[in-house]
Amino acid sequence: MSEPAMIGTRAGLVHVAECGAGPPLVLLHATLHDHHDFDPIADRLATHFRVIAIDWPGHGLSDPVRPSVTELADVLEDVVDALGLSSAAYIGNSVGAFAAGRLAVRRPDAVTHLILVNPGGFVSVPWFVRAVSRTIGRPAVARLVMPRMVPAYMRSRTDSDRQIQARAVARAKTSEGARVAAGIWRGFAAADYDLSAGEITAPTLVVWGRQDPIVRREFLPEALGSIAELDTGHVAFSSDPDGFLAVALPFLGV
Repeated sequence: MSEPAMIGTRAGLVHVAECGAGPPLVLLHATLHDHHDFDPIADRLATHFRVIAIDWPGHGLSDPVRPSVTELADVLEDVVDALGLSSAAYIGNSVGAFAAGRLAVRRPDAVTHLILVNPGGFVSVPWFVRAVSRTIGRPAVARLVMPRMVPAYMRSRTDSDRQIQARAVARAKTSEGARVAAGIWRGFAAADYDLSAGEITAPTLVVWGRQDPIVRREFLPEALGSIAELDTGHVAFSSDPDGFLAVALPFLGV
């Protein structure tokens, strides 16, 4: 990735790393993670695309703020505007998938292709998920639960997985990381974390790591697009980069 670039947004300065040349492809990571999640695939993507990887506010090298899940989607719009991305493809993981999906709903012409990896927010949130989200939305609970949840959803099997897991667990154990995670989890219970009524016209591929205990198959409506299943946890492109690229690159027209 390139030298860091910092972009001003409504949630402070956001770190963006770039590599490659070609049509733009934006990479969006999960809660408590960072843009290095995509290291196993970034170089190969960069042979075909201008790869743009974002650290969410409160994550990675971005300003240490405490965003809600919908504020992440707001920040994505700010970054898109600042970079002048009139159209781009997006790969979003978890909350990154929600942000990319909301952009596709709000700005249909801005999204050429959408790859949603173990996404949330595309069905009406069941009551039990809202209840759990409100509970983890308390910083003291998040600090207790998240260091245990990360290994459970990662299902780590590669060196990259283990590095991702270690970084996310270390962040979750800090008071600031717990507050960031809690703020995002509270948002999962909010009415605006629901794109089920929104129309996405961009070609969409859902990649589901079937070992993920958080994102269940019923949370992935068929109307989103074709669904590719991999035998991985939450971060499929790290656990099985070859398998991920085997479905992602043809979808992106490579």
